[in-house]
Amino acid sequence: MGRGQRQVNSELKLEGLDCANCAMKIEKGVSTLEGVDACSVNFATLTMTITTSEEQKESVIENAKDKIRVLEPHIKPVSKMDTKHEQEKQGMSNETKKLIVKLGIGTALLILAQFLNVPPFYQLLIFIAAYLIAGADVVIKAIRNIFRGQVFDENFLMGVATIGAFIIGEYPEAVAVMLFYQLGELFQSIAVNRSRNSISKLMDIRPDFANLKKGDKIKQVSPEKIQIGDLIIVKPGERVPLDGIVKSGFSSVDTSALTGESLPREIVEGDEVLSGFINVQGLLEIEVTKEFNESTVSKILELVQNATNKKAPTENFITKFAKVYTPIVVITAAIIAIIPPMIIPGETLYDWVYRALIFLVISCPCALVVSIPLGFFGGIGAASKSGVLVKGSNYLEALNDLKYIVFDKTGTLTKGQFQVSSIIPTNGHSKEELLELAAYGEFYSNHPIALSIRQKYGKEIVEAKLSNYTEIAGHGISVTINGEVLLVGNSRLMESQSILYEPTKEVGTTVYLAKNKQFIGSIVIADQLKDDAKKAILELKKVGIKKTIMLTGDSNLVAKSIGKELGIDNIYSELLPHQKVEKLELIEKIKSSKEKIAFVGDGMNDAPVLARADIGIAMGGIGSDAAIEAADVVLMSDEPSKIVDAIKIAKRTRQIVWQNIFFALAVKGFFLLLGVIGIATMWEAVISDVGVTVLAVLNSMRVLRLK
Repeated sequence: MGRGQRQVNSELKLEGLDCANCAMKIEKGVSTLEGVDACSVNFATLTMTITTSEEQKESVIENAKDKIRVLEPHIKPVSKMDTKHEQEKQGMSNETKKLIVKLGIGTALLILAQFLNVPPFYQLLIFIAAYLIAGADVVIKAIRNIFRGQVFDENFLMGVATIGAFIIGEYPEAVAVMLFYQLGELFQSIAVNRSRNSISKLMDIRPDFANLKKGDKIKQVSPEKIQIGDLIIVKPGERVPLDGIVKSGFSSVDTSALTGESLPREIVEGDEVLSGFINVQGLLEIEVTKEFNESTVSKILELVQNATNKKAPTENFITKFAKVYTPIVVITAAIIAIIPPMIIPGETLYDWVYRALIFLVISCPCALVVSIPLGFFGGIGAASKSGVLVKGSNYLEALNDLKYIVFDKTGTLTKGQFQVSSIIPTNGHSKEELLELAAYGEFYSNHPIALSIRQKYGKEIVEAKLSNYTEIAGHGISVTINGEVLLVGNSRLMESQSILYEPTKEVGTTVYLAKNKQFIGSIVIADQLKDDAKKAILELKKVGIKKTIMLTGDSNLVAKSIGKELGIDNIYSELLPHQKVEKLELIEKIKSSKEKIAFVGDGMNDAPVLARADIGIAMGGIGSDAAIEAADVVLMSDEPSKIVDAIKIAKRTRQIVWQNIFFALAVKGFFLLLGVIGIATMWEAVISDVGVTVLAVLNSMRVLRLK
């Protein structure tokens, strides 16, 4: 691509895509088109994403549609803008209905041919009619694909096996195998759609409508039509359709769809609300601050739906495996059919050709190709339900190998909210007096420390009592209160004014106070630990994390105190942002090549470290745009313990994916052996293939139930 050309992503909905092998073919075919920089087909969401230059976008999309029609004529590519989300919830497709009709007629003709007492020629005609009704489309697809250079696929395997059965005179079995294959396709389609629907329900946070307020009238409109600044009404029980600020009303909202948390949150006038929240009780009037495409719910849906475009190593392995596996199977079948009758005395060509045909039927790799992407997609869906956004199957897979977790301190392990932790008065002053003087002294300051002192005081400050306010840069404040000079600041202020003071040994930021050059006490302000931080560090050790490390720009005293309280293994303090990257690179040298490092930060000032780590985990601040953009994994509720949930879901997903791989290969291997030694018939071959696929897909759905 030329310099200066901006890359854009375009999405096509692939209506009628019910075969994972077709998805692989389309992805490969479109990737080779001129102007396509990247192409990814998401079988789970029926979506194809094409990366191209903005200038070539229109022509590339048209060429991609033409290529899809050539490769898979039954698939209808539609621009995502043209498909409404209501269509995704439709019932049985036309393709499924046609398949059921074909199965019914084909089965009726098979029974008729078997039991009707007619001459052999007419019986053969009925078998041929039943075969063509049941499997003509499979044979036509196989022939088309041969001419396109795509020989080895499931259509080819079934075509060769059933036509071969016809040639050796096994007419009932040829028809029955094709009927069972089509029945298997039907079951597979139903199982896949059920899995897709289950995953979609997990992410069913898209609002159907918005109540737009214009003057005194309220009109129900599509969320896409709402503009920034519009007023919307959200009634009790309704989902908040767009991000905004509450203009009037009081309620509690259910945030579980975004954060995974069950406790409702109180909402009052002036509070920010995010799309996807559910209004529990009161009526809310909200001023919209973001258009639908930019809203939190839209970004989350887009992230989750596109997450499986970044394929995990296991998925890539299976795709490559299927490409090599099918040709090997066909060559092996040919050897089985030809060699034994030539070298083993008394063996017939008919018998070994029959065994080779059974071998072909059993070998179809559908179970692996279908169930594995669904397993990863289910894992990503389950994580999002728990308030953890994982941006790709590759990151979900990588969480299994996570051994080192590096934490930022402020906003990650601590709340990032300063509070008064202790008040230490001297020279006969009380705690209340000291706090009141400090609050008056800090009246004009907007510093977080000043705000925390005034918040602790909590009473009205009479501004008329204050005069001669002076801010001393890097030291503190001088102000006159009722004719007495008050100094409020750090130790440097006390020293510069030659005031004898008592340094505190408590952890935190200390504010020293002096009245008329006389030291009267100190107030310590400290950041508060997150409620679940200690539990998170403990649980991470239980799920196999070797070392927890903290990097912070804070003082050594504060860092060590917090690190010791939480049980963190290594602590590095007083670091600048670039030094955090250097420390991460040092940690990288001590790990093995298979082990992964994660960095957990707030996503704002930690972008360089988030990008440098194997897995960047950001505290999402319930929808912080910067965090969502910067990281590979986003914790929507800002709780460190959610990392443990993400690791558990990743381990469960990997377990289910490998169960499917071993189960499919073991069953197929067993039946292939039975077929070669002449025990298994074609009936058993098809049932084993169909059964394995359906069971593997249903097994993939189990990951959704993980809490």
